[in-house]
Amino acid sequence: MISAKYAQAFARYNRWQNASLMAAADLLSEAQRQHNAGAFFGSILGTLSHILWGDSAWMNRLTQTPFTPTPIDESGRLWRDWSAYKIARVAMDERIIEWAYSVDDSFFKKDLTYITAKGIQVTKPLDLVVMHIFNHQTHHRGQAHCLLTQFGAKTADTDILIYRENT
Repeated sequence: MISAKYAQAFARYNRWQNASLMAAADLLSEAQRQHNAGAFFGSILGTLSHILWGDSAWMNRLTQTPFTPTPIDESGRLWRDWSAYKIARVAMDERIIEWAYSVDDSFFKKDLTYITAKGIQVTKPLDLVVMHIFNHQTHHRGQAHCLLTQFGAKTADTDILIYRENT
């Protein structure tokens, strides 16, 4: 069972990591950020766009905010403009943190019924959903980190232990 404290810690870690990746990607050219390097979502920006797409869908589900989901195969193309992406990413990170501080431990004992990206209604335990959200971010940020280093970008540490030591 996870707790509100778990969600809060990962929400802050998520913001720290996203800021770090954006700082590294800022040093690349637009062409490098959009270069299709054969990753699942093509490019650095495509991968980061997919993460933001997922975060947006999950935050809407968790807060019961109506939305029309974009198909997953379009998720890597939602943010084509780097400046617009960064603004949206920072806003989403703050939304995730705000959400994490709005729930208590009892929240994680409930289920969430939602419509998947494929249009299927499912019900899942909220503790598992929240773990999935943070795991999804970490998984794809690892892909973005790999793409950044292929272009010679200098990236900061990604270890949560390093984050905890510095906060």
